[in-house]
Amino acid sequence: MAPPGSRRWAYVRVMAGTILGGALGFYVMHRVETSYKERMEERLRRYEARMVAKAKMEAQGLQDEQQHKDQAQLLPDS
Repeated sequence: MAPPGSRRWAYVRVMAGTILGGALGFYVMHRVETSYKERMEERLRRYEARMVAKAKMEAQGLQDEQQHKDQAQLLPDS
């Protein structure tokens, strides 16, 4: 049979390990979630920039088409 003092230290080690393990797990998950959030925000910024650029290109294309139509109306067909 184990001496009575060693059983108490076993409980202390188990409790300390549980608390420290929980704190470490919380810290690791916090870091993972933070980095994931930053990556997703960066992806969102790139996506929004692409959508703005695409909208500008489409607007420019519509303006070019309108100018070509206007020029075609001004020039008589020969």
